[in-house]
Amino acid sequence: MLPAKRSTRHTVTSTPSPLATLGFGLQHVLAMFAGIVTPPLVVAGSIGLSPEDSALLVAMALLTSGLTTFLQVRRIGPVGSGLLAVQGTSFTFVPPAIQAGNSGGLALVFGTALATAPVEMVLSKLIGPLRRWFPPVVTGTVVTLIGLNLVGVGMTDLAGGHGVADLGAPRHIGLGLLVLASIVALNRFGSGLVKAASIGLGIGLGYLVALALGRVDLSGVADAPWVALPQPLAFGLTIEPAFLVPFAIAYVVSAMETIGDLTAVSEASGEPVDGPVFVDRLQGGLLADGLGSALAAVLNCLPNTTFSQNVGVVGLTGVASRSVGLAVAGLLVVLGLVPKLAAVISAMPKPVLGGATTVLFGTVAVGGLRIVTRDGFDARKQLILAVSLALGLGVTMVPEALTGWVAEGVLATSLHIVLTSGMAVGALVALGLNAVLPSE
Repeated sequence: MLPAKRSTRHTVTSTPSPLATLGFGLQHVLAMFAGIVTPPLVVAGSIGLSPEDSALLVAMALLTSGLTTFLQVRRIGPVGSGLLAVQGTSFTFVPPAIQAGNSGGLALVFGTALATAPVEMVLSKLIGPLRRWFPPVVTGTVVTLIGLNLVGVGMTDLAGGHGVADLGAPRHIGLGLLVLASIVALNRFGSGLVKAASIGLGIGLGYLVALALGRVDLSGVADAPWVALPQPLAFGLTIEPAFLVPFAIAYVVSAMETIGDLTAVSEASGEPVDGPVFVDRLQGGLLADGLGSALAAVLNCLPNTTFSQNVGVVGLTGVASRSVGLAVAGLLVVLGLVPKLAAVISAMPKPVLGGATTVLFGTVAVGGLRIVTRDGFDARKQLILAVSLALGLGVTMVPEALTGWVAEGVLATSLHIVLTSGMAVGALVALGLNAVLPSE
């Protein structure tokens, strides 16, 4: 048996070499790229946007993710967590955005998102008084649910991607497992820079193998423009009161996810997950979410939130440096302004991405369990975790289970957002049980 090799860990305040920083940042971008561009593409397809408008939404999603990541990582005054917590387009807002877009176009989507962004800003100021409602058993459960709920997304990509005719074909599985096995081997037996860059190296190997096998379609690279300048308020802003509630609920759900992500990245970074420093970071992180989402609306982008897969990157590689987060922000801005480079990454086959994200989402789930059990694992914690996971995963597996009684209509979208989100249901159950079950 080969001996375990000591890894090099970069803390929040450490500064890797410029080349290493760029490499670490690139593997974060590779892990999150599909998650950034998918929500605008889904909304664009659902409301019948032209290819030109769809391309603009994708470019602005990348640019906005870079700008909001800078806010989150750099921490300007009270804004930002100061952790390596990168931001991206939130899937939570896709259902209400589609409904608003079909009713009033993108002007209504972005106008409503801008009008309700203060919801998360207000929540950031209340997190101190409400902190007692979020002990490690609650936040850890939320983090675990985030990871477990996303494993299915990673596995679908590993098997070929949603909607492919030959889902699970050996050619997809083989390529995805090659990436997965490479990451595991490099992380387990590598040392120093190799270990820390295991995700990027694994993805890069998978991309090259797919390229050699003729499985990378680069036709979109030639068609993509070299430069795409920002066009603030390109679609205008309108508001209809009926859509304010669904978007406000979505911001609450997004805030709960951000609390879980920031708790997980604090744990993975070796930083405190309780006490005044941690509460201050939560407040700054939620404020960055809210302000970043307001900026996103102005730049023609769906609201942004912290990305769970990148928490997995921190946990797996041991690299938590803010410098890497700033590199991620810079790379995303460049990709948003230079669509031709973004097209090269977007040509990555789904099995390559799935091979990496399956590991990352599993790492997030394990990080959540570590938070729950950090100060013991008594019968009360076991019950809260068991019931919350059961209902949260149950809703994920059977999304319509709790919505049969919900009436149709725009306002009902708010209930659908909560009742079809396994993370939201599990988080609410954990909050409720923690409040009513006596401590041992």
